[in-house]
Amino acid sequence: MFNDIYNLIKEFSTIVIARHVGPDPDAMASTMALKDSILLTFKEKKVYSVGSGSNRFIYFGRLDKIENPEDALLIVLDTPDIRRIDGINLADYKKIIKIDHHPFVETFADIECINDKASSASELVLDLINETPLLMNKEVASKLYLGIASDTNRFMFNNSTGNTFKKVADLIEKYNLEIDKLYVPLYLRPINEVRLEGYIGLNLNVTENGVGYIKLTKDLLDKYNVDAAAPGNMVNNFNYINEVLVWIFFTEDVKNENIRVSARSRGPVINTALAKYNGGGHKYASGARIKTMEEIDPIIEDLDYLCKKYKEESGDIVEN
Repeated sequence: MFNDIYNLIKEFSTIVIARHVGPDPDAMASTMALKDSILLTFKEKKVYSVGSGSNRFIYFGRLDKIENPEDALLIVLDTPDIRRIDGINLADYKKIIKIDHHPFVETFADIECINDKASSASELVLDLINETPLLMNKEVASKLYLGIASDTNRFMFNNSTGNTFKKVADLIEKYNLEIDKLYVPLYLRPINEVRLEGYIGLNLNVTENGVGYIKLTKDLLDKYNVDAAAPGNMVNNFNYINEVLVWIFFTEDVKNENIRVSARSRGPVINTALAKYNGGGHKYASGARIKTMEEIDPIIEDLDYLCKKYKEESGDIVEN
């Protein structure tokens, strides 16, 4: 399949690379790394990485804008379904490729490269480069390393396989990556975000069966001078709380007229529950976008029930 993808890349002179709305480091790293790799290999091609930007991820590179692409190839990364693709009309493109590590949701591409056992979209882009004539340099390797490290939470999640470690070790050795320096832009953050994280820790609500949750309003975000994306970027930091099996942040996003839902789990499978609320994702790391505060309580109730069933079936003990 990777050779089929390479042949389409070779065929088209204009290539657009897209990813999901509300990008995370893996989405940004994989799209920018693939763009750089294609341009390294085919200097004459026009390659655009598109979508809504975020100043937080500017270190991956600047995004492009393109209108009415003609005879273009579209590559969609890190996105399982059409509704979550950021700023793209599929009808504008002659051919479409999907490269994704989420569980299958729907078919929308001519080539569907899906491996939900892969750690990240960045790992799949690394595989594509390694198994085809696409070129890589230290800059591309650095971006892919950060994408993999981010989506595995620095290799703490169980999506980090032995093969993942082997691939990353090869990147570090071959391109002499200084990983301590690479981590700086990924994890460096302003003091106001640290203070917001402290607020979340102090005010996290915990249900009887182990759902930790908090509602973050616009007024609260304004008080700490952070944007609506900030809480989602810190949700992984609330792992390993003894009393919590599933934790979820509800963040008011006035600009986009919705409420961002960021959820994580260290046991119960949560993506199917969030799929009921226009969301989804991985088994233990999922998100959604809801419209009103009234939708929050049913989500908490659903997750609390999942935690209850999980404890009954697994014998896991969560102290309250």
